[in-house]
Amino acid sequence: MHVFDGRITLEDRPLLESYLDGFDYKTSGLSYTSLFMWREINKINWEVIGDYMCIAGVDNYDLSDDNPFMFPPLTRTGDYEPESLRHTIMEAKRRFEEKGMDFVMKLVPFHMLDILIKALPGGLCFEADRPNFDYVYDTKDLIELKGRAFHSKKNHLNYFHANYKYEYSEMTPDDADDAMMFIHEFGERKNLEDPIERELLRFEEMAMRDVFDNLSTVGYLSGIIRIDGKIEAFSVGGRIGTKTVVVHIEKANIEYRGLYQAINNEFCRHMASNVKRINREEDMGIPGLRKAKLSYNPVKFIEKYSVNVR
Repeated sequence: MHVFDGRITLEDRPLLESYLDGFDYKTSGLSYTSLFMWREINKINWEVIGDYMCIAGVDNYDLSDDNPFMFPPLTRTGDYEPESLRHTIMEAKRRFEEKGMDFVMKLVPFHMLDILIKALPGGLCFEADRPNFDYVYDTKDLIELKGRAFHSKKNHLNYFHANYKYEYSEMTPDDADDAMMFIHEFGERKNLEDPIERELLRFEEMAMRDVFDNLSTVGYLSGIIRIDGKIEAFSVGGRIGTKTVVVHIEKANIEYRGLYQAINNEFCRHMASNVKRINREEDMGIPGLRKAKLSYNPVKFIEKYSVNVR
């Protein structure tokens, strides 16, 4: 069920980015590349209410539409005025409740909490959302892999370089069919039995087809590794402001030792070497994913919160 009238389209990209870039939100989800990628799966919709843009969607990890939420309101000017912000939030809340839905703001970065408190003093309840904390890394660290902290990663990368001949290149629309074949085979190797996991994988394949067909028009940063002419790894990301690149999707064939380290390293060297930070998104509370993201030694987290309005 949509609360707002607007959809994420290519035609509306300039307007959406004027709000997404209007304030240093820092979070991976508040980028045009992310919103476009997941616009259908998460039923993302938006509308400008008063001075701010409101973006809503559904948290459907369980394939239900029972978890609607709103991102924090976005400013176009870099400023938040408490009275006008309160008006926007309360109108959005009214829209949700009018459709029989509970109102909650999710993925709210920590540095916006004071802004919301000033707009609604005493009227908010905050809860840290650890599974959705973004992991942020120093680009130089991921390129150089220096020191004891990166010893294991460097060993895997050196093994890959010593044992496999490969080609790294920026992805183009001409690579789309090969990339989709890789994604399909990647999913088949997982041999998922849980029907929800299989359906989520299908949703992801649909999103990736859309991404590959719109690489340049949406502004994605992307790279692939071919071994013996076949795509065996890829990475797709975008920009958050001027100082950070976010990695939305990264996949590699684990039959090649060191390939995950290689696609990470190559992407950083070719697509992100001119920015200071790499945001590799959240771990969604998945133990293995959390362990993997921590193993790259993040320099900080972008803490996110769920906010209920009384």
